[in-house]
Amino acid sequence: MQILNYYPICLDEIEAKVAKKMKRNSTQKCEDVEPLDNVKEITNRFGEKIIRVDGEIPVDLPINNEDRFLFISYDQSSLTHGLHKYPAKFFPELPRWLIKRYSKEKDLVIDPFTGSATTNVEALLARRHSVGIDISPFSRFLAKVKVTPIDEEELERCKKRILRLLVNYRPDKVAVEDIPTFPYRDNWFNKEIILELAYIKKCIENLDTNDDVKDFFKICFSSIIRSVSNADDNCTRTVIRKRLNKVVNPSDALRRFAEAILTNIPKMMEFSNLCPKDITTIFPGDMDARNIKYENETFDLALTSPPYANAVDYPRMHQLEAYWLGFANGSLLPLKKKQVGTESVTVKEYKDLHLIGIEEADKVITRIYNKDPRRAYIAYKYLLDMQMNLKEVYRVLKSNGRYIIVVGNNKIRGEIFENWKYIIAMAEKTGFVLENYFASEIIKHFIKVPREERIDTDWILVLIKK
Repeated sequence: MQILNYYPICLDEIEAKVAKKMKRNSTQKCEDVEPLDNVKEITNRFGEKIIRVDGEIPVDLPINNEDRFLFISYDQSSLTHGLHKYPAKFFPELPRWLIKRYSKEKDLVIDPFTGSATTNVEALLARRHSVGIDISPFSRFLAKVKVTPIDEEELERCKKRILRLLVNYRPDKVAVEDIPTFPYRDNWFNKEIILELAYIKKCIENLDTNDDVKDFFKICFSSIIRSVSNADDNCTRTVIRKRLNKVVNPSDALRRFAEAILTNIPKMMEFSNLCPKDITTIFPGDMDARNIKYENETFDLALTSPPYANAVDYPRMHQLEAYWLGFANGSLLPLKKKQVGTESVTVKEYKDLHLIGIEEADKVITRIYNKDPRRAYIAYKYLLDMQMNLKEVYRVLKSNGRYIIVVGNNKIRGEIFENWKYIIAMAEKTGFVLENYFASEIIKHFIKVPREERIDTDWILVLIKK
C-alpha cells in the first residue's frame, strides 16, 4: 500500500485540548444544574402546559395520564454513558428515575432492547441485578464494557503504554495481515487512516493485560472510527456525502484515539469507584426480544426503549465499527433481517396487505399500503414483532411486575404512525393493564433525522402484569 503522508502527533497538545474541553464541560454543568426547585411548569409555543425537570428527576414526581414533561439531561456523557455515541439512546436520568420508582434494591431488571445499555448501567448503580438483550454483537460488546469496572492502576499503566506507542507510530510497523478486509474498505477510509487504525488495534491486542482492559480500549478505538472515515458523522446510515466535503487528514486516527482514551479513562475510573461489587449484569448472546429464554415470572421490572418502525438501521449505523472490531466481514443482511423494525423485506412478503388486528393501526397500515406496499409491510412486521415481545415479557415478569416502554411516533409515507397507541392496545390484549402513560418532549438528537420523519415526543407507558 502506497503511503502518501505521515505526521507524528504531539501528546502535550492533545492533553491540553482534552483538559480544556473537560474543564469547559464541568463548568457548564455546574452553572446549569438547579439543585433546588428543579421542577416547574412552563408553556410551549402551542400553549400546552409542560412540566420541566432539570437534572435529577424526583422519585415521587407526581404523574397523571397525558402529562407532558420536558426532562433536561446533564448526564448523557457522564460515567460510562459517554464512552461511545449511539443513536436514539436513553438519557440516564429517565431510566434511573423509573428504576428507583418501580423497583427495589436487589430486584432483577430486564431490558429486552438493551442497545447501549443505559438501563443496565443505571440498574447496576442503583443496586439492581439486570439482564440486557440485544441481537447485535456490537451492542452486547459495548454494553459489557460499560458495566465492567476496571482496576485504576492497571488502566493507568496501559494508558501510558498506549500513548507511548501512538507517539512512536510509523506506517512500516503495520503488516498486511494486520489490516482487516471488508466490503468497500478503501472507499470508506483513506489509505493513511487504514494503516493508523490497524496499528491502533494491533497495539491494543498486544497489551499485556486482561481482556476487560483491552475491551475498554477497543471501545475507545471504536468510538473514533466513524469520525475518521469518509462517511457522514451525523447520519443514521453509513453513507459518503461528497457535498459535505469532509476532510480527514493523516494522523487524525492517532490523535482522536489519544483524545478518546484521555477523555474516557476518568469516566471509567469514576464509574468503577461507584460500581457495587455484589450486583450482576448479564448480556446473553442467544436471545432476542421475541425469544427470552428465562423461566416464567423471573423478573421484577422490565424497562426499554424499543426501535421505531422505519427509523434507525442499527447494523448499517455501526457497520464500520463492526468490521474493525471483527463482528462482521461481509454482508450485513442476515443481521438486518433479524432486527425489529427491519427494512429488509421481500416482494413476496409485502405483495399482499397484512393487518395486525388493532383497528386503529390497521386503518393506517391500509392507507400506507395504498401508497407503498413495502412500507406497509414494514409497519405491520414491526407491530407483529412488538406483539411477540409483549407476550414474552408478560411471561417472564412476576405478578404485579411492570413493563415500562418508552416509544415515540413517526411518519411513514406521510401517515402518522402512533406506535404508543398501538402498543397499548396490543399490551392490553396480551393481559397487561395500563397503569399510567405520559409524554417526554425531545429537545435534541445527536443524529440528524429528516424533518418529515423527526420524532418530537416520546410516550412512556407503564404496564402492569395483574
